[in-house]
Amino acid sequence: MDLRGKKALVFGGTSGIGLASVIKLRDLGAEVVAISRDPTKAGEIKGVTLLACDVRDKEALAALFARQAPFDVLISAATGGSRAAGPFLQMDLEGYQASFDKLWGYTNCVRLGTEHLSEQGCIVLVSGSPARRAKPGQAALASVGGAVEQFVRAVATEIAPRRINVVSPGVIATPMFGADSPQREKMLSGATAKHLIPRPGTAEEVADGIIFVTCNDYVTGTTIDVDGGWLLS
Repeated sequence: MDLRGKKALVFGGTSGIGLASVIKLRDLGAEVVAISRDPTKAGEIKGVTLLACDVRDKEALAALFARQAPFDVLISAATGGSRAAGPFLQMDLEGYQASFDKLWGYTNCVRLGTEHLSEQGCIVLVSGSPARRAKPGQAALASVGGAVEQFVRAVATEIAPRRINVVSPGVIATPMFGADSPQREKMLSGATAKHLIPRPGTAEEVADGIIFVTCNDYVTGTTIDVDGGWLLS
């Protein structure tokens, strides 16, 4: 894989899956711009431009795309905000609705970014395994992830020859679960104990899936699972 001469924008690119993707893109030769609400939390990333932007702010997002145009790769792993969890019948509905900020952030990126994307460019979004096999307490995650995956399938036909795909991770050991601690390790191990691969995944393993759909010109409108066998467990 060789991305020399390509320019990539990565939203949510200063932590977790987004940061792992940024580093892999850079190492493959791409010019990379990592974007998040607070890029300072990543410190300096050698060879990578860091920018601040909230994917929910359409005016700021449109201005950023115009300044960075043209580009070849658009990736978003940005959560958009908080995500609700727990039994739906006890869930605060405002929290449930706020979970969809992830979807709105994605649609903003695709709607405003595609016009600046090269004709053979690609877009990659990130959903999650609850989209197709939800566990108790994951109604919000499942709803948002399902919407993201259907959005990708629908939009793929409209933006061709540009490509768009989604990568669906399972339980991944990222900062989303807090700092490293015995309690965190116990929670992640318990959540994956019955999976076919009984351990949490890494951000780098998910980033490998993102790189695959970025570089493979024959893949569009599909979902790539990086879930340790979640869907089969």
